[in-house]
Amino acid sequence: MTEASSDEDCTLRRETERVVNGIAQGLRTLEAGVGWFSGLGPARQQEVLQEVAGYAMQAHITAADGRAGVVRSGVKPTANPAVMICMDPPRYGFAGLPAGEHVTAFRVLVSVFAVADTRRRETDCKGACAHAWHNLPAATEQP
Repeated sequence: MTEASSDEDCTLRRETERVVNGIAQGLRTLEAGVGWFSGLGPARQQEVLQEVAGYAMQAHITAADGRAGVVRSGVKPTANPAVMICMDPPRYGFAGLPAGEHVTAFRVLVSVFAVADTRRRETDCKGACAHAWHNLPAATEQP
């Protein structure tokens, strides 16, 4: 890996974090996030799916979060990513799905993460949160 690609990877991770947390906190729409994600190449989409799956795992999603997130995503509950996230325990191999399912997987993952992260911000972090990603400033619909 060259230094340039390492810098690019770091930039993509920060951008992904900003987009996903912005959606979770209602500072950005899911559609704006999907637009950003759709503009990435297939390899970058896989990287983003892996990263967002990591966010979902860290948020300790529950089966209820999975079901609520699928509804929020607008994805059919029978779509592969929806079925995967609602399993007990959830399956996180979204980056391994065919490229034609990556946008659907992103919608599901971000929506489920938003549900779980909101729950955690309202319980575990309520009033005493030091997580920088839980305290984003109001932003515009930029990617």
